[in-house]
Amino acid sequence: MGSKLYVGGLPYAATESQLTSLFAAHGTVESVRIITDKFTGQSRGFGFVEMATKEEGQAAISALNGTDMDGRSLTVNEAKPQEPRTGGGGGGGRGGNRFGSRDRF
Repeated sequence: MGSKLYVGGLPYAATESQLTSLFAAHGTVESVRIITDKFTGQSRGFGFVEMATKEEGQAAISALNGTDMDGRSLTVNEAKPQEPRTGGGGGGGRGGNRFGSRDRF
């Protein structure tokens, strides 16, 4: 079982291949994903790296947390499980019509 790591403080110009190279020095990199804004496509400054083993993940955390990448300090730690999302936005509680709460129709 591998180790999924959170990587924060990434330069906005960082690429997944740069992140792969950075982490490969500390073990086998299974996957890399930089999170981007869904509208602009620009990096949001963080991502996730999955290492092959927990030991390699811990080695990467020890070696890279607090280090500098293109002038930005990296935060590297074990990723927490994603919390379930609730709701979904949408209109008001009455169907969200443009007439507010007046039930004329």
